[in-house]
Amino acid sequence: MKLSKILAVLTLGALALSGCAVDNGTTDSSKPTIRLAYQSFPSGDLVVKNNKWLEEALPDYNIEWTKFDSGADINTAFVAGEVDFGAIGSSPVARGLSAPLNIPYQVAFVLDVAGNNEALVARNGTGIETVADLRGKRIGTAFASTAHYSLLAALEQAGLSASDVNLVDLQPQTSLAAWERGDVDAVYTWLPTLDELRKTGKQLIASKELATAGKPTLDLGVVSTSFAESNPDVVDTWRQVQTRALTTIADDPDAAAAAVAAEIGITQDEAANQLSQGVFLSPEELTSSEWLGTEGNVGNLAANLQSASQFLADQKQIDAASPIETFQNAIYVKGLPDVLEN
Repeated sequence: MKLSKILAVLTLGALALSGCAVDNGTTDSSKPTIRLAYQSFPSGDLVVKNNKWLEEALPDYNIEWTKFDSGADINTAFVAGEVDFGAIGSSPVARGLSAPLNIPYQVAFVLDVAGNNEALVARNGTGIETVADLRGKRIGTAFASTAHYSLLAALEQAGLSASDVNLVDLQPQTSLAAWERGDVDAVYTWLPTLDELRKTGKQLIASKELATAGKPTLDLGVVSTSFAESNPDVVDTWRQVQTRALTTIADDPDAAAAAVAAEIGITQDEAANQLSQGVFLSPEELTSSEWLGTEGNVGNLAANLQSASQFLADQKQIDAASPIETFQNAIYVKGLPDVLEN
C-alpha cells in the first residue's frame, strides 16, 4: 500500500466523525443501523430526510443521518467505514474511485445535475469582471469538491492555471466568513451559501455554462459496495424514496420547497428559488443511456466520471486517471428500470 494511502486511511479515519449526526431519539439497539451522509444543498435527499420516508419504508432499521460540509469529508467517512450511503458531488466521486483512495462504493442515483446552483462569484470592489481577471487573486473553494473541479475548468477555459491564482481551501460557510472579512477576492461554491455571496458580488460563471462546454458536474447518491452486496433490498428502497423526492420536486414544488426550507433553515420562497436553479432528472432520464443506464447497458455517467478523473490527473490533483472499466463497474444499475417504477 502506498504511503499516501496509509496516511489517508489513518488520518482520514480520525476525521470521519467530524460530521454532525442527527439523533432521532428512537435508536433501538436490537435493530441494524443504516448510516447516511448528507449535505445541506437543495436536493431530493433533503426532501427524503425531512419527510422521514426512509424511516417509514424501513421500520426494521435505525436510520442515522449525519451532516457533512463537502464531498471530500464524505469520502473521508467512507474510507473510515463510517457511512453506508452518501450524497456527494461527481468530482469527489471521480477522485474517490481513483488512486490512491480507491474507495469501494458505487453510484446508485443522480440527485441533480449542476446548473446555476453552483457558481464562481467575485466580491464587489475587487475590480474583477471576468474569469481572466482572477490572475494573482485569492479564490476560495472547497478542495476536492465539484466546485473545485469546476473552478479549475473555468480557469483553463480562460487561459489560466491553478498556479496563476492563489487557491484557498474553504468550506462553504467558512468561505462566506472569509468573504465578509475581505480575505478572498472570489469564491466558487454552491447553494445556499452561493446566494449569500451573490448579494455582494458579481457572478462570473456557473456550472451550467461549464456543462455546456463539456465539463458537467452532478450530485450523486453513492452506496458502499459491501453494503449493497449484503442489503440489495435496502438499496432498492432507498432508490425508490429518492425517486419519490424527484417526482415531488417536479409535481409538487411547494411541498418540496417546504421540506428543503425546513432542513436548511431558509424561507419556503428562498428554497423554491434555489431548487429552480438545479436540474432534476425524471425516472426515465435517470435510466437512460446518458445517465445511469440499465443492467447490461451502463450509461454515459461512467464516461463522465472517467473524464473528470482524467481532468483531475491533468491538473495534478490525483496521481493518474482510472480506466473506464473502473467507473463502469462503479455504476449500480441492478434492477433498473423496474426498481424506479415501483
